[in-house]
Amino acid sequence: MSKFKAVVFDWAGTMIDFGSFAPMGVFVKAFEKFGITATIDQARAPMGKPKWDHIRSMMDDPDIAAQWTAKYGEAPSDADVDKVYKIFVPMNEEVVSDFADLVPGALETVRFLRTKGIKIGSTTGYTRSIMERVLPKAAEQGYEPDNLICADDLPEGRPGPLGMYQCFVDLVAYPPSAVIKVDDTEPGIAEGVAAGCLTVGLALSGNYAGKTPDELAALPEAEVDALRRHATLKLKEAGADHVIDTVADLPALIEKLEAA
Repeated sequence: MSKFKAVVFDWAGTMIDFGSFAPMGVFVKAFEKFGITATIDQARAPMGKPKWDHIRSMMDDPDIAAQWTAKYGEAPSDADVDKVYKIFVPMNEEVVSDFADLVPGALETVRFLRTKGIKIGSTTGYTRSIMERVLPKAAEQGYEPDNLICADDLPEGRPGPLGMYQCFVDLVAYPPSAVIKVDDTEPGIAEGVAAGCLTVGLALSGNYAGKTPDELAALPEAEVDALRRHATLKLKEAGADHVIDTVADLPALIEKLEAA
């Protein structure tokens, strides 16, 4: 019997969508609809937050805020965030299933957890309507977690702990120290920290590296290591207890923790 009762995974950049690509172009295109030029780096910066909060953070970027003010005569308001969000969500719904391939090794990790009787939960910065496009694609590949908490399911999302609290209830898994949160972003790690869980960051499959498996494989090891160090620093600053490359490395970490 494992000393861990559940593992709660993020989705994009963690279990699916290696490199976390699905939302990036959509954020840029959504801002284009309003005559604003946003870069991929600006789109990646708030990754992991609920998508409304993500757009709010992009609006607060000095460059984007200045563009908005120059075009519309005043700084972007929450009502303006609503307008961009209304455009963003259906655009993301249309493309997200194209980026729903499982991360290499994810299914083997799921099988490892099932064999040990560890429940599998999930939280995401995506809305429920977006995840309705993802769930069938994940199931086709063999991934069906025991629950799903979306950004718009609860009154407050990441980096707060409410999504994790709901996971404790759904999975009947407690105390928090018996639950592992696995994520590739700062808000997702912070979510686990706020709930009192052991947290595991992912350095190479997610938003910080922003590369496909083939792109990573083509890089010199020194460049891969630089990406790893950068991501590890960010995730550790967010409170990650451990950082591994991808979810494929989680079984070895769990066995190490159980043996300690």
